Amino acid sequence: MQTHTDTQHTDVRGPLTDRIALVAGATRGAGRALAVELGRAGATVYVTGRTTREHVSEVGRTTETIEETAELVTAAGGAGIAVPTDHLDQDRVRALVERIDREQGRLDILVNDLWGGEHLLVGSVFGKKSWETPLADGLRILELGVRSHVITAALALPLLVRSDAPLHVEVTDGTAVSNRRYRENLYYDLAKNAPIRIAFGLGEELAEYGGTAVAVTPGFLRSEQMLAHFGVTEENWRDALTQEPSFGIAESPHYLARGVAALAADPDRSARWNGKSTSSGELARTYGVFDVDGSRPDAWAYFEDVEYGGGNGSPDDYR
Repeated sequence: MQTHTDTQHTDVRGPLTDRIALVAGATRGAGRALAVELGRAGATVYVTGRTTREHVSEVGRTTETIEETAELVTAAGGAGIAVPTDHLDQDRVRALVERIDREQGRLDILVNDLWGGEHLLVGSVFGKKSWETPLADGLRILELGVRSHVITAALALPLLVRSDAPLHVEVTDGTAVSNRRYRENLYYDLAKNAPIRIAFGLGEELAEYGGTAVAVTPGFLRSEQMLAHFGVTEENWRDALTQEPSFGIAESPHYLARGVAALAADPDRSARWNGKSTSSGELARTYGVFDVDGSRPDAWAYFEDVEYGGGNGSPDDYR
């Protein structure tokens, strides 16, 4: 187990000053952390989502709101701006992009972290054949995980390419390598592979603008919803190992976010990442970042070697 004193982000504090970012889907989890870490690096960050202090999305959680995310961005040293947005509503997305254009004149970083489909997975998806999955739930997964990403990219990219160094980040579950395995259900498989192909395709299109498109994935994420699922908190998350031993490889949302913030500050990011798929663990190794507990977990290597490969090893061997 590798540890490191958590002095994180002294190396990337400030490089994104005067950069304008949009984190689409920043209510909670990786999206919230991505917004905060971009703000910590100095960016102005527009944060969007469907859950506000007055309205709750179909996810059904009242404990995280986009207003709170914006406040966390500002507290971290950036400027957080909350804009309630349903990214399946084209008019709302157009209004969002027009507002950023009006207020900033450009967009430098677009993070597509739209999802919100966990509530559909346990009962309707996992353990079921595609034809056993309620069609309405399957199509909703594709709306939340694919259509929302395409709408947001289509409407925001004309503003993004005004930047001198456009960066488009697609957040998904799994790398291109790990997702060569079937992701248990057709709808989920499509939803989590599509962002990888979006990044690949947009990498081709953004190249002439000096831009970068990249797909990123966390490992086993200790999101607010996952912690609640196991009945633990960030402080005592290891208590969940009695229920799920592989949770020992879990990482905080800030681990991926720190890697992405470092990538955003990398002047050579296009040569390194354009059109590619990467993970929190690979970004951590590349940029020398660590998780909040000072570890450097590599969940996808653990799953490949141990869970799928049958090798010996414990989660702590991959931290």
